Amino acid sequence: MDKNRVKGTIDEVVGSAKKKAGEWAGDPKLQVEGVAQQVKGKLENTWGKVKDAVNKANEESGAQHDTHVRVDIAYTAAKDKRGKGA
Repeated sequence: MDKNRVKGTIDEVVGSAKKKAGEWAGDPKLQVEGVAQQVKGKLENTWGKVKDAVNKANEESGAQHDTHVRVDIAYTAAKDKRGKGA
């Protein structure tokens, strides 16, 4: 399970509690904060699900992506462009 899914679930629960506390206290600002945190949590959770699905698809297909190589290549190309290449 992706860490975004965990963070998202926590934000959803805390946001729901804030919203309910705001309703009980008659505090519209706390209600809005709660709803905003719930939405943030849902987005994080969805993003985590997408990342999990991509990772699962990559594992099943045997594809491997080495992002470190891509970063190094981009960094080297940027250095070369400035005339300070390796």
